[in-house]
Amino acid sequence: MILVTRLNGSVFAVNPDLIQRVEATPDTVITLVDGAKFIVTEPLGEVVERVMAFRARVVATAHSLEETGTADVLELPAHPHIDTTTASDADGELPAPVPLHRRRP
Repeated sequence: MILVTRLNGSVFAVNPDLIQRVEATPDTVITLVDGAKFIVTEPLGEVVERVMAFRARVVATAHSLEETGTADVLELPAHPHIDTTTASDADGELPAPVPLHRRRP
């Protein structure tokens, strides 16, 4: 998942595997394969970089599993608007992601 920011300042996570396209119109619009659209504050290039970093982490984890038989824990990059030290869970973890449901036309 990558973290992005809505225009109202709220941060949410998007599964990069569900992104169909990202456009700069001039606001950055993320369109998912189901047709859902999100306008975010991050510029197009930054969204692309986050997707590339996500995919690099997936490949690195797979490589680690292949080499050692166990996955090393990879740190997620910090999002400028989220302070993970004040997470609501007692163990400091972020809440579990909400499953995405396909939108009906």
